[in-house]
Amino acid sequence: MDHMEKARELRARTDVHFNCCQSVLVALAEDTGLTEQQAYALGEGFGSGMQCGSVCGALTGGMMVLGLKNCPKEEIVSFLRRFRENHGDINCAALLKKSHDAGIPRKEHCDGLVFEVVQALSE
Repeated sequence: MDHMEKARELRARTDVHFNCCQSVLVALAEDTGLTEQQAYALGEGFGSGMQCGSVCGALTGGMMVLGLKNCPKEEIVSFLRRFRENHGDINCAALLKKSHDAGIPRKEHCDGLVFEVVQALSE
């Protein structure tokens, strides 16, 4: 199963909720040296923008993956910059408001960000 298939499987599950950060971390756990359980635990507090509408959990998870893969700081900063350029913000609350105003359901919006981040990290 590739990373995108894993992310889609996680986001489709109804028996357990994987927040956006967990979805990214668990989908890429094998590449980072984490077990799925460790990735799940690590991302627990980072969903919903660190539980307070702050930095997007998918973005946070992506930055964690880059760090765990020992990517240079410049690559991490570039990843953050591209995300901000693509979405106009990095904060969960602002991103959700923008999608709500556009009539995009929350789950669809969040799934899209998770898939975007996982795809970018898989390339």
